[in-house]
Amino acid sequence: MRYSITELDGIVPGIAEALKSAGIRTTAKLLEAAKDPKGRKVLAERTGLAPQCLLRIANMADKMRIKGVGEDYAELLEAAGVDTVRELKYRNPSNLAKRMAEVNRHRKLVRTLPTEKAVERWIEAAKDLPVKISY
Repeated sequence: MRYSITELDGIVPGIAEALKSAGIRTTAKLLEAAKDPKGRKVLAERTGLAPQCLLRIANMADKMRIKGVGEDYAELLEAAGVDTVRELKYRNPSNLAKRMAEVNRHRKLVRTLPTEKAVERWIEAAKDLPVKISY
């Protein structure tokens, strides 16, 4: 799915303006520009953002390609220990849903927790997504 880059402002405040100044207005454009270490380095020079920050938000944008995963659930997944789509493929839906609930009790990242069935769909979708980011 494609989102406006402003959707990522909740993850790292102020990044939308830096990315817009580099001509990046959507998560799809961000994924294309930050897909590999060389691209992240070039983008870091253009935006003033650290390559590690760009990798983190690119991974968030990558998770947001999964139907039903917006900025809030992408952040919850990260807080539960799932940094990448590649990692999500190998998770147990029941264990991940429990971990997300536990993390959310402490951090209050989302109002409504995803069901175990939704987490299972995300995992299956992650298995079908083409790889976008290299490390």
